[in-house]
Amino acid sequence: MSSPNVTTSSNYWDFLFTELADPRTNHWPLISSPVPGLTIIASYLYFVLNFGPKYMANRKPFQMQKTLVVYNFIQVLVSVYLFLEGLDGAWLRHYSWRCQPVDFDNNPAAMRVARGCYIYFLAKISELLDTVFFTLRKKDNQITFLHLYHHTVMPMISWGATKYYPGGHGTFIGVINSFVHIVMYTYYMMAAMGPQYQKYLWWKKYITNLQMVQFGMAFAHSAQLLWTDCGYPRWSVFFTLPNAIFFYMLFNDFYKKSYGSKKAAAAKLANDAANADNNNTHPTTTPTTTPSADKVASKEL
Repeated sequence: MSSPNVTTSSNYWDFLFTELADPRTNHWPLISSPVPGLTIIASYLYFVLNFGPKYMANRKPFQMQKTLVVYNFIQVLVSVYLFLEGLDGAWLRHYSWRCQPVDFDNNPAAMRVARGCYIYFLAKISELLDTVFFTLRKKDNQITFLHLYHHTVMPMISWGATKYYPGGHGTFIGVINSFVHIVMYTYYMMAAMGPQYQKYLWWKKYITNLQMVQFGMAFAHSAQLLWTDCGYPRWSVFFTLPNAIFFYMLFNDFYKKSYGSKKAAAAKLANDAANADNNNTHPTTTPTTTPSADKVASKEL
C-alpha cells in the first residue's frame, strides 16, 4: 500500500497535469507531462552554457552557411504558416479583437486553432537551435541573458497555452510574433547567403522598430482583459503586460544607443560593411556605440 504522502503527490500531479488540462490537446506529444519539455530545455542550457563552450574551446568555428540558409528558410515557412493560420482561422474571421474566450469544443474551427497553438509550441522548441548554432560557430557574444531568457521561457509559455488554453485572446501575441519572425528569419537567411547580399540588408534597423511595435500591440491587446470579461483568464495579464514593458524598454534603449544619431547610424553601416562576411548576423546585435548594448540585443523574438 502506498503512503499517504505518495498518494497526495500523485493526486496533485493528476490534478495539475490531467484534470486542469484541455483533454483535446493533453495527449499530444510533449504536452501530457512537463518532464519532456523541461528535459529538452535543461539539456539545451547545459549545452550552450557548459558542454558546448568547453567542446569548442580549442576548435575552430563550424562553417555552417548551407545549414543556416536551410534552417532559416524553414523557419520563414513555419512563421508564414502560423501567421496565415492565425488570421484565417481566428482573427480575421471568428475572433473578437476586444476579448476572445477559448473555444473548448471539438468543432473544426476550434481544433484548427488548437493545432496552431501546438505547432507554435513546436516552433519554439525548434528555435533552440538558434543558440546551438551560435555555440558551434563561437558567436558567444550573441548568447546574452535576454537571448537565453526568451528561448527558455517561450517554449514553457507556449506549452502551457497548448495544454490549458489552446486558443482565444492569448493567440494574438503568437500571430504578431509569427509575422515578426517572417521578417527576422528572412533577414537571417539573406545574411547567411554571403557578403554579396549585404547590400540588400539596409533595412536592418527597422526590425528593431518592428519589435517595439510588437510589444506595444501585445500590451494594448492584453490590457483589454483588465476591463473586459469574456471568460478568458484575467490573471494572464500578470505575465503578458510586465514582459511587454520589459522588452519594449530594453529594445528602445538599444535602438537609441545604436541608431539615435546620424553619427551612430553611419558607424553602424561602416561596421556592417566591415563585417559583411559574418553570416547570419542578428538584426539587433553588437551596436558600435556602446559595448553594453550587446547584452540587450540577440535574437529575442
